[in-house]
Amino acid sequence: MHTSVERTAEHTVKLTIEVDAEEFQRDLDRTYREIARAIKVPGFRAGKAPKPVIDAKVGREAVLEEFVSSRVPAYFRRAVSDEDLAPIGDPQVDVEQLEPGKPFVFTATVDVRPRLTFSEEDYTGVRVTRPRVEVTDEEVEAWIERLRQRFAELEPVDRPAQEGDVVTINLSTTLDGEPLEEATRDEHLYRVGSGEFGEALDSRLVGAKPGDILSFEGALPERFGPDRAGRTVSFRVLVKDVKGLRLPEADDAFAQTASEFDTIAELRDDVRARLAELKEREADSVVRDRVLQAMIDRVDVELPPALVEEETEHRLLHAQERAERAGLTLEQLLELQGWDRARLADDSREHAVRAIKADLVLEGVARAAGIEVTAEEIGREIAALARAWGRDPKELAHQLDRSGQIVTLAGDIIRTKALDLLVERADIQTETTEPADGDATEQPTPEPAEATAKES
Repeated sequence: MHTSVERTAEHTVKLTIEVDAEEFQRDLDRTYREIARAIKVPGFRAGKAPKPVIDAKVGREAVLEEFVSSRVPAYFRRAVSDEDLAPIGDPQVDVEQLEPGKPFVFTATVDVRPRLTFSEEDYTGVRVTRPRVEVTDEEVEAWIERLRQRFAELEPVDRPAQEGDVVTINLSTTLDGEPLEEATRDEHLYRVGSGEFGEALDSRLVGAKPGDILSFEGALPERFGPDRAGRTVSFRVLVKDVKGLRLPEADDAFAQTASEFDTIAELRDDVRARLAELKEREADSVVRDRVLQAMIDRVDVELPPALVEEETEHRLLHAQERAERAGLTLEQLLELQGWDRARLADDSREHAVRAIKADLVLEGVARAAGIEVTAEEIGREIAALARAWGRDPKELAHQLDRSGQIVTLAGDIIRTKALDLLVERADIQTETTEPADGDATEQPTPEPAEATAKES
């Protein structure tokens, strides 16, 4: 099979694909056999009717049409693989020559992904900053305080309830005059401020005393589902008792109860070390994001509209699925976030463009550096996925291979290795001051690099 490629537009190529006469005849014969097995011809066993009989039965034009529809996709996939192209969507196919005894010739016009070409200098020495890792005494004490909360004991208090207390209540609610069983409780231990039944209940319980009967209206929280969330219901609450939390002293005895350490000093040191380790991992993640963004900022590539639209639609569909998993419509989810469909579409498009450029950058770096994926690496990734999903690794591998997702998995591994290389080659300086809130990704303006884009 011979293929020639002609660029017809900035993001479009036209492939002229010529299948030699011998291969064409072999595949045409296979089409005849498939049709013979699918039809019944009096006087012939299934699949044994000769070509002239099949032509007379279904029509020669119908046979050729079946050949084109069944064989052209495979020819096209071979051609784009041979030419190392990445098509977007399905091609527009035009048959140029379809005569037995001659080569089969057709053209396929299709949009293709851009391809970025880098030199080693382009992806070496990307300058970014790394967040300073510092654990404060306040952070350590906050963690110790949360641990004390976990080991706290309840004790009756002789005062009105306040946030954080646990009250015993009898709770009944009605919606449109009808009892709402989902929000009715007897002898219920309720943590004031938890929001379990909405903000209205928490605000009324603050200041309440045993024996108080509270009647008021309020909105139900999201956990009551799309049909009930946000609806105004009538509450009636009997406060039976109020208990406060008695926290253990942060001393050696507490350390021995709450951990494997003998002293509170050892526990604090361990907490500080764990927080430092967590912050180091977070800083590593920030650096990876900054390095990738710096590389994205270095390139100037116009993306095919079809590619952007496809990725945007994928993100909109994902948002719809998230809403459905939460038991909400997309409009309800957006309303809770203070968004609308227009803002969601703009945000989805913005993130789609960034994601596409990130993939193009990492793919370009991988090609420039000769990064490949091994069978062992794919096997390890499948094993990790199998453990996470509770699946048999061999069964999962077979499923991924059958669905073609092995190729996607291999691409993910290659892009991860490319980002590892970018970080390894980057010029990373530790920040001298803590960034202001919201500036977690602030970084120096990267120096321009010579990166070119070509269609592929």
